[in-house]
Amino acid sequence: MRYTPNLHLTWGVRLKIYPTLNLQHGRVVSTAGTEEPCPQTPADLAERLIEEGATRLALVDVDAAMGRGNNRELIAQILHRCRARERKVCIQVAGGIRSSDQAQFFIDLGATWLVAGTILHKSPMVSEQLMARFQSFLTAAIDARGGKVHRSGWVDSASLSALDLALRAKAYGFRRLLFVDIPENAAAEPDFQTAQELATATGLPLIMGGSLTSPTHLETVHAYPGLKGALVDALLFKENPRLLAFLQATCA
Repeated sequence: MRYTPNLHLTWGVRLKIYPTLNLQHGRVVSTAGTEEPCPQTPADLAERLIEEGATRLALVDVDAAMGRGNNRELIAQILHRCRARERKVCIQVAGGIRSSDQAQFFIDLGATWLVAGTILHKSPMVSEQLMARFQSFLTAAIDARGGKVHRSGWVDSASLSALDLALRAKAYGFRRLLFVDIPENAAAEPDFQTAQELATATGLPLIMGGSLTSPTHLETVHAYPGLKGALVDALLFKENPRLLAFLQATCA
């Protein structure tokens, strides 16, 4: 039987769903780190998700975020293939974007949004430089567990609350937030309360990711008016076909 999500959620609010390809050593990996890398190439997986209805994708360079190399050419390949399609596909690129040259590289290839994360609290000057040139493309990422900010690919924590960082991002001029909720464990429920708090305090549209892994989670997003979209690990769409029913929102 084909799964049909809450129609008010899908067609009334048009929740924006971003299948997320986490790229490490040239392969798509699970954010939980518990599975083997996807046997499909990242470009082929991206194509499959688009054919299934995705109008948005999120590409995360895990290596660049951790300062251990990068997957820049692979991201460029995916951007090129998406740009060549008849139907528009919006692409968000994240991971290690810490200079104007890097930002310009992805924008020239057709990226719709760029995510700035670690530089928000490590390099305020770079944040201001990026904002001066690329404001309309930028999304501020707040990676947090239990309301406390983590950075550099989640390998260390900062003495800063998620709310403080969100307000700092707004002060810089960011117009869009990404709250990456880092779960304590695989069974942990998403921290919707912090997500809504960030959206309410800043008044900015907020996308949530990290801990959203099931159709139930996506339907729950609807109860929080400040949440405008959800990032979902691309590999979960292979494991749970019911998630494919949520890939129907139009690009905006």
